[in-house]
Amino acid sequence: MSGLNVLAWSLSAAALLRRQSMLSAEAYATRRVQLYLSAGYVFGCAFRSALPVYDVQRMCLFDTWLSSVIVGRSVATFAELCFVTQWALLLRGISRRTGSIVGGTTAASIVPLIAIAEICSWYSVLTTSNLGHVAEESIWGVSAAMLVASLVTIWPRCDARLRPLLAAWCAAGVAYVAFMFLVDVPMYWSRWVTDEASGRHYLSIAQGVLDASNRWVVSHRWQDWHSEVIWMSLYFSVAVWLSVALIHVPVAAFRGSSEETGRLRAGEARAALPDRRIGRSHMARLGQALGLSPWQSAGPLPRKRHDRGK
Repeated sequence: MSGLNVLAWSLSAAALLRRQSMLSAEAYATRRVQLYLSAGYVFGCAFRSALPVYDVQRMCLFDTWLSSVIVGRSVATFAELCFVTQWALLLRGISRRTGSIVGGTTAASIVPLIAIAEICSWYSVLTTSNLGHVAEESIWGVSAAMLVASLVTIWPRCDARLRPLLAAWCAAGVAYVAFMFLVDVPMYWSRWVTDEASGRHYLSIAQGVLDASNRWVVSHRWQDWHSEVIWMSLYFSVAVWLSVALIHVPVAAFRGSSEETGRLRAGEARAALPDRRIGRSHMARLGQALGLSPWQSAGPLPRKRHDRGK
């Protein structure tokens, strides 16, 4: 799977290079940034799928330092921040073109939120307490819900031809949120409750750094890995495909609908009226200060042109 994902990214990079002459400088620059961010996620996932690690339990499939938790978690952090930055840039561009305040706010919020989620993940990985994973996955779920809500607000402002794409994103987002709060978060919560009931001893941060760097347990037993299979399968396939697809989203095509454009222009015209009134008021006051009559302060009247026959 990782080989196919890398091939898909390589083909996308080649396709973008071929289309450079057909894109504006701004559109090409935006897609190139998306390409680089996608590379961080695609290659990061390729590494992690080839050397999977069960972080808290320190389990892996291959006996190598590359399978250590400290290496795997570092790669995951970089890759996930790249992925969420892709969504933030895309949502910011669409929100600016459609005038969505909700979308703009979400675009500015999701990267800091996921950075906090990564800190929670590191806490769990180092201390072996699954409570950090509960917080991490909850933040991911909330961020995805915010993204879906933003797309819903953009829906009526968007051209009708692009609404099927928004609908697909919303459907995928709703499915992801449901999975996080119905499957993933309860799973980590259950693990934490079980650890608490058994009196598990957690590591300190310093102890966790040493442990995650130097200890890994090789296991090929299905019993040890079966709880990780679902999320890893979706993570290393569907999420990677989404990352590659984001490279080619035509952000420039997300313009407000004709009705929305008309409303925006009308709003701009209404907003300009007070400025004109203020300008006339200032002219009148200036005229009074100079001792001019209202007609003089307003300036000379335009002369009428009369066409005289020869």
